Amino acid sequence: GEFGQCVCNVFLPDTSFPADRVEHMQTTSNQLSVKVKLQIIKVYYVQLEVLLGNLSNLTTRVESLESGPDKYIKLEFELLRIELREFEALVTQLKASLNSSSPAFESLYIEIRNMSLIVDQLESYDRSNLEVIRIEFAKLQRKLEKCQDDKDDFSNAGIGSCKHGGILRIGKPVVSQLNADLSAGYKYGGWGKDSKPLPGSENMYWYSGSTDTLVSRITQYSDYYNLIMRQGFKTHQLYVQYNYDWRGTGNNYIVRENNLYYQFRSPFAMGKLNMTSVKVDYKVIPMASAQFSYHYSANQNLDFAADESGLWVTYATEESKGKLVLGKINEVSFEVEEVWQTSIYKQSVTNAFMICGVLYATRSVDTQTEEIFYTFDTNKNEESHVSIPFEKFQDFYMYLDYNPTDQRLYMFNNGYYVYYNVKFKVT
Repeated sequence: GEFGQCVCNVFLPDTSFPADRVEHMQTTSNQLSVKVKLQIIKVYYVQLEVLLGNLSNLTTRVESLESGPDKYIKLEFELLRIELREFEALVTQLKASLNSSSPAFESLYIEIRNMSLIVDQLESYDRSNLEVIRIEFAKLQRKLEKCQDDKDDFSNAGIGSCKHGGILRIGKPVVSQLNADLSAGYKYGGWGKDSKPLPGSENMYWYSGSTDTLVSRITQYSDYYNLIMRQGFKTHQLYVQYNYDWRGTGNNYIVRENNLYYQFRSPFAMGKLNMTSVKVDYKVIPMASAQFSYHYSANQNLDFAADESGLWVTYATEESKGKLVLGKINEVSFEVEEVWQTSIYKQSVTNAFMICGVLYATRSVDTQTEEIFYTFDTNKNEESHVSIPFEKFQDFYMYLDYNPTDQRLYMFNNGYYVYYNVKFKVT
């Protein structure tokens, strides 16, 4: 369309979709002058409209559902109330950031209030109906994702291939949803997929989150649908028992071959949780220092990354005077086997990731913009200063990593699951 919007046809059984209201809202939202924000508003607005359409028509579906087999598990109504409150907060934040008094926002507020009333009415009616909506909601989110992928068609290199000239540009942030703890207070965390999945686990997702940088648990989900539905199949607790403290600090972990690689807390070291055998190991990196963290937060001293060529870790040392050091990890011996010294100070960097043996380092430009400003190519032993800006959904973020299995960047952005599609230079 005129604004490059992605239009999806969604089939929701037994539901009369409010197309007239959608059209009206799209018209009013188009009055907003900041086109960049249209993508964010559109995604959340469509989700809200579909939820509202489903909820409004539940009363007409109660009889048929009650007479059918009870095949849906119950869902607590309080969860949806929390989501509505989070959604209202998000709308308020968008309104403030755009400094806009557009009728689109007032309309959204009214819709949210109406939904809250309907939820209250339905709670005494039939709980299983709400689960039906959650299932439809998850289906819609997946369709929106696929639609977004089709529209962007970003990755122009085959999965696993390094026959490209590095990153050309990064797409707009695609916001999946708020974290599984349903709390915007869980700002410290990460999410994504296994970077080298075991057979049968190719669709698995994981999430770890907290109100601080302490790492004490990770939850696994069999696929994206179950991630959205918050139905994990296993949660691993990093225990404190007897003389053992398996917890970590810092949120720049990675999952590879069902191992969680993370910053071990005591002693300061590389930690490795084998989520298959549930065994923990750690290795101290010679000279690695806990004094130099990333720009956004304390305790981000070891940053693990995975790409087409293996497993990596970045850190800084007293000897390097706080400049970033890149290490290649031997996954068999679980030791850093080769290191490269960069010229950038770790504390000026917001995050870093690896693609095809090339380190990409980011920094903050402003509250809406992040920039890849530096690369180090281990294949050629060459560094470069570059400028590849990309948009942030919200300012503060903890986790940014590339996944070679789908060539996406995964970000944990102020409590939200966000990912980016990557466009490579053609060689």
